[in-house]
Amino acid sequence: MDAFLGTHTPRLDDKGRLFLPARFRGALADGLVVTTGQEGCLYVFPTAEFHRISGLMQAAPGSSKQVRDFVRVFRASAHPDTPDKQGRVTIPAALRAYARLETECTVIGNGNRIEVWDSAAWGSYLAEVMPAYSAYSVDTEEVVPGL
Repeated sequence: MDAFLGTHTPRLDDKGRLFLPARFRGALADGLVVTTGQEGCLYVFPTAEFHRISGLMQAAPGSSKQVRDFVRVFRASAHPDTPDKQGRVTIPAALRAYARLETECTVIGNGNRIEVWDSAAWGSYLAEVMPAYSAYSVDTEEVVPGL
C-alpha cells in the first residue's frame, strides 16, 4: 500500500480533533488506528494495515526484551477511531502529550501510514536531516537497502 504521500498542515482544534487531509480520507473512511511513532510523532494506519503490522510483530521473538518493549508500547498506545463526516479524528490526550501536539500540526504521508508531527518539531527534524539527505547519491551509495 502506497496511498499516503505529501505534506499537509492542518490544525488541531481545542477538543483535540485533527482534520485529515482530504486526499487521505478515502483510505481511512472505514477506520484507523493512531499510535506512538518514532522521533516523537504519531503514526496513523488504516485499521487493516495496523492489524497486518501487529500480526507481523506477533511473529517476532518474544524472548527479546527490545521486541517486547517496542510491541508493548506500540499496541498499548493504539487508539482506534473512525473519521467523522467532516474528516476529523480525535487524538487522545496521552498521544497529544507524547507528540507535543498543540495547534500547529504537520501531517505527512509516508507510504502505508500517515505521520502527525508538531509543526515546530517537524521543522527541526527537517533541518537536522536535510543536509545529509541532500548529500546522498542513489547512484553511488546504498542508502535504502535493496533499492
